[in-house]
Amino acid sequence: MSPADPPAGVQRNQPLQRLTTIRTGGTGDFFARAGTVELLKELLGWAARAGQQVNVVGSGSNLLISDDGVRGLVIKLDGQLASIEADPPRLICGGGARLPSVAARAAKEGLSGIEFGVNIPGTLGGAVRMNANAYGGELGRALEWVEVVRGSDLRRIGPDELGFGYRSSNLQPGEVVARAGLILEPADPQVVGEALAELRRRRHEAQPQGIKTFGSTFKNPEDPRAGGDSAGMLLAKAGCNGVGVGGARFSPKHANFIENTGEASTADVLAVIAEGRRRVMEMTGVELEPEVQTLGDVRFPWR
Repeated sequence: MSPADPPAGVQRNQPLQRLTTIRTGGTGDFFARAGTVELLKELLGWAARAGQQVNVVGSGSNLLISDDGVRGLVIKLDGQLASIEADPPRLICGGGARLPSVAARAAKEGLSGIEFGVNIPGTLGGAVRMNANAYGGELGRALEWVEVVRGSDLRRIGPDELGFGYRSSNLQPGEVVARAGLILEPADPQVVGEALAELRRRRHEAQPQGIKTFGSTFKNPEDPRAGGDSAGMLLAKAGCNGVGVGGARFSPKHANFIENTGEASTADVLAVIAEGRRRVMEMTGVELEPEVQTLGDVRFPWR
């Protein structure tokens, strides 16, 4: 095998739509699953030597993939890198562990501090990269350490080294969160379980369920012209509920969610995003910024 040949198990021209919850996008040049730190290092090391860009897909719940596909290597973490281990008051989680599962495991162990994760349908690694928060909870408060792999190197860093901002961190392309340690507060398992149930109820009441969609489309604006309204409220006031292009539309239930009503393309989703932004801009002067992450050559129409 030449240095340019990918490691065993790497697939070529792999369809990627089913790795996202909105089910749009093309194929990846190379695709692999990494279940151990050693395999992750091998994959990242090969990508570096071969000059291949690295992309990591988590739950795909806040992800838009180009219709033209993705150049380079796409990695999905599983196995040990999606596991959840309890060592109260700590949880040790793989970067591919789903946040709702992390929250549920914490409740089972009688640990509090990550309840908000039950309503974030992404992975812990993605949550670290995006500094996830919801319903008053913040991931940074629970993080004790993070193990980041870049190329063949692994380093462990503290949360104060991640440069957390609103929906952002200083993690760079090609850096992958392999594992993270959470330190939580002991609590009554029944009380934590009841908190999870209430958070699930609130989410089900406010957001679309059982359809092909991703998380919030736009960030909540800080512009004073928004008058304190969330992105969803601004979109609703601008008449965006149910507005669609092709197979994509703003949800009639929550305007900051875009639904794939059938065979939507990423181009359809981008057109809906552009229309929502245009309407809010004309109504308020507020420039909504997308919260959704992208893979491949995805160009928002106003940029």
